[in-house]
Amino acid sequence: MTLGLLVEALVKYLAGVVMVAAMIFLPAGSLSYWQGWLLMGILFVPIFVVGVVMMFRSPELLTKRLRAKEGDSKQSRVVRLSGLLFVANFILAGLNWRCQWLLIADWVVWLAALIFVLCYILYAEVLRENAYLSRTIEVQLGQKVVDTGLYAVVRHPMYTATTLLFLAMPLVLASPLSFVVMLLYLPLIIQRIRHEEALLERELEGYGDYMRRVRYRLLPFIY
Repeated sequence: MTLGLLVEALVKYLAGVVMVAAMIFLPAGSLSYWQGWLLMGILFVPIFVVGVVMMFRSPELLTKRLRAKEGDSKQSRVVRLSGLLFVANFILAGLNWRCQWLLIADWVVWLAALIFVLCYILYAEVLRENAYLSRTIEVQLGQKVVDTGLYAVVRHPMYTATTLLFLAMPLVLASPLSFVVMLLYLPLIIQRIRHEEALLERELEGYGDYMRRVRYRLLPFIY
């Protein structure tokens, strides 16, 4: 761990907190939007905990995830479109709460929050299992196929966790309208997975055999 890495991580973390809070509460026009506070808590507390663990146990992985930039133009476009979906999700949820267009029951909010936390635990387990994880699609020096644990069940458990996280998010915000918007993330992640698998099959030794052994990409018996 270095002081520079610590400062960089804290700055990006605090910037994320401020940006998400602004996108949620400014459209809502009130700080009484309790579902917004709930999401802020279950989103940023685990991020902080995981970040601290990575800071001390795997600073190289934290560095990769903080500084990675997508070089492929097609994947860069997928990342930008995903970002726009998140912005639309937060803003629409705030407006939905302010105008009371279409809200969902509190029990659905709490169930979605539970799913969100469980998926975060799943995401943390994926980080523990795979030291080669990166925010960009690439084959790293010395990389080997990881085929144990969750990777023996589906080929992309990280995408499974993040997709479920993203779909639970608008329900935590009590906004079915935002949920409809976030469904547009599914074709984007499918496109990204296909591109990544083509690269890994071509450049990572043993990945083709791994694909034949583990049939499903995201969800067993479904996809």
